[in-house]
Amino acid sequence: MTPQEIKQVNKTARKVALVTGGAIRLGRAIALELARTGFDVAVNYHRSAAFAYATAAAITALGARVVTIRADVAKPAEARRLVAETVRRLGRLDLLVNNAGVFWRTPWDTVTPADFDRFIAVNVKGAFFCSQAAARAMGRRGGRIINLADVGAERPWPGYIPYAISKAGVVMLTRGLAAALAPRIQVNAVGPGAVLLPEDFPHESKRRLRAKIPMGRLGHPDDVAAAVRFFATCPDYITGQILYVDGGATAV
Repeated sequence: MTPQEIKQVNKTARKVALVTGGAIRLGRAIALELARTGFDVAVNYHRSAAFAYATAAAITALGARVVTIRADVAKPAEARRLVAETVRRLGRLDLLVNNAGVFWRTPWDTVTPADFDRFIAVNVKGAFFCSQAAARAMGRRGGRIINLADVGAERPWPGYIPYAISKAGVVMLTRGLAAALAPRIQVNAVGPGAVLLPEDFPHESKRRLRAKIPMGRLGHPDDVAAAVRFFATCPDYITGQILYVDGGATAV
């Protein structure tokens, strides 16, 4: 083989994952875990450029190829560009992790139309159009899509109704896409519980929350990343499933 042919083989030998919102918090943990698992990674970000570059440096240190791509997944044209650029720069796409999302407290009587639209645009529409573009890019070879849901899709949270509605939409999106894309592409979701609470979350509220969790502790980003790794590597007979990583909270 010529040096150019060898370079091309090396470029396409490893599987490629795209993690939306992969610069910070859960997205960063997921991107790093996938790199450790053997994926090259495209780290998407919107406003967190410095964090994206730091995450990319950590992935490089693990021996994986990495690119950072800025895009607002709430805009379908940018979602399509994000997928196309991932394929152009890394050679292929095997796994999409729809992690990008927005979350803030919204007491029901203060919710504005703009609030509601933003939750749906990022958390649901963004995941849908990234998935649409990714499924086309994966082609006949197939691949996997993993969505980030939330226990809020199952439990009523009066202070977070639009967010919970959007995550319930992610659950149905997962099941709908699993049926639509089978058998070529497997689609599953991970639903974090009490993981990475807001920094200003009251200490007493945190204590009460922890007491309700059968496992007796709050979750860690690595718990969620491990669940994503499972769906990224599990038998392809598993699709349309929602795995709640919540310490047993939804079981009681």
